[in-house]
Amino acid sequence: MTSPITTHILDTARGEPASGVTVTLEYRDASGAFAQVGIGETNSDGRLRTLLSDDAFRIGTYRMSFDVRSYHAALGVDGFYPEVAIIFFVSDTSEHYHVPLLLSPFGYSTYRGS
Repeated sequence: MTSPITTHILDTARGEPASGVTVTLEYRDASGAFAQVGIGETNSDGRLRTLLSDDAFRIGTYRMSFDVRSYHAALGVDGFYPEVAIIFFVSDTSEHYHVPLLLSPFGYSTYRGS
């Protein structure tokens, strides 16, 4: 089963996928607080396809957080960012939302993928 929200992490400094990164997905409720709705770890290809079940998918604001400190520490790298948090809005639950992360020890970028 593929989640309606997925991610893929590429380590641009190493030129390969970032495996073993813990990713947490949260949903902002009516009070403005974020509550965890999913968690997982990227596979050997840097992908995570099981963050959220279809029945929990709804319109609203989500935050996807990546534990990059642990990832870099496991590689013996001293990275600048301990965590990357990406906040995005789901406006249509009939669509798939893919949120890739391009990562290096001293920078990152993201975009809405397909």
